[in-house]
Amino acid sequence: MNINEFIFFGGFLLFIFLMLMLDLGVFNKKSHVVSFKEAGIWTIVWVSLSLIMYLLIRTHGEWIHGVNSFEQLQAINAKHGHNLALNSALDLESNLQLYRNAMALEYITGYVIEYALSIDNVFVIIMIFLSFGIERKYYHRILFWGILGAIIMRFLFIFVSSALINQFGWILAIFGALLIFTGVKMYLERNKDEKIDKEKHPVIRLASKYFSVLPNYEGQKFFVKQNAKNYITPLFLVLLVVEFTDVIFAVDSVPAIFSITRDPYIVFFSNIFAIIGLRSLFFVLSNIVNLFCYLKIGLSVLLTFIGVKMILHIFHIEIGTLQSLFVILTILAVSIIASVLFPKKVK
Repeated sequence: MNINEFIFFGGFLLFIFLMLMLDLGVFNKKSHVVSFKEAGIWTIVWVSLSLIMYLLIRTHGEWIHGVNSFEQLQAINAKHGHNLALNSALDLESNLQLYRNAMALEYITGYVIEYALSIDNVFVIIMIFLSFGIERKYYHRILFWGILGAIIMRFLFIFVSSALINQFGWILAIFGALLIFTGVKMYLERNKDEKIDKEKHPVIRLASKYFSVLPNYEGQKFFVKQNAKNYITPLFLVLLVVEFTDVIFAVDSVPAIFSITRDPYIVFFSNIFAIIGLRSLFFVLSNIVNLFCYLKIGLSVLLTFIGVKMILHIFHIEIGTLQSLFVILTILAVSIIASVLFPKKVK
């Protein structure tokens, strides 16, 4: 990481941190049930910020890596596999604009992929909250701290994956096979009733083995001290389960974005904006998510398409970013429209 990357990346993390502190310290100081209206406003805020990031990359994308010469641009182009037709006969600004456009398209495509896959994560989180009998007013608190943990885990996962991909290109084929397997599995199990076994869940068993756990909830507290002894509360156990779920979810979603770009910064930026928007999206979708009965089929097709794309890359058969974005949006649109036009009958 050079000094320019450090400054841009540090500024991005600082901005995200300040926004989250504003959310928790000003708008959600007390636990409360998040209304559909409040969730809708925050969803618009985060989507708007994501689009502003897109515009920033499209107009000043070279700031991310501190590119200020044609030689640097060539090196970045080769390192991150943008496959741009750079031309030394043109001025630097013309080549930079080509680079900015490519990065911006990669960012927004990665963002759409992650945001779409996040919807499937909403299903799982709803199931976790219902299984553990969590009061709705504590949903936001768990999701907030879950997001902070997710940011740290995504950072490690993305940059380690990037280093491995740069060292061993064939890892993309493994990622592709994993996505195809996940897509097929999701399709075959689309109608399966998933349940959380609170007693046998590996996270619960591991935490209960090494920590003292209170039998009952203590409001919004994660930790309490009783009789000079420290305890974790069941609410903290739920937070651990949500974090564990996000790690499993990242195994699918992060490789999916690497099918679009090998630039770890673009992967990270698109990933973080999408998962932060997941909190507000959760409250928007929690009451209507069952209406999208064919969405799982759409997501399974999406994952399979991305997996095939990654494997084709190994054989030097490329599907362009713009074409990929079109296919992804088409898959999502068809699954959502089909859900509205042909809803499943409630038995």
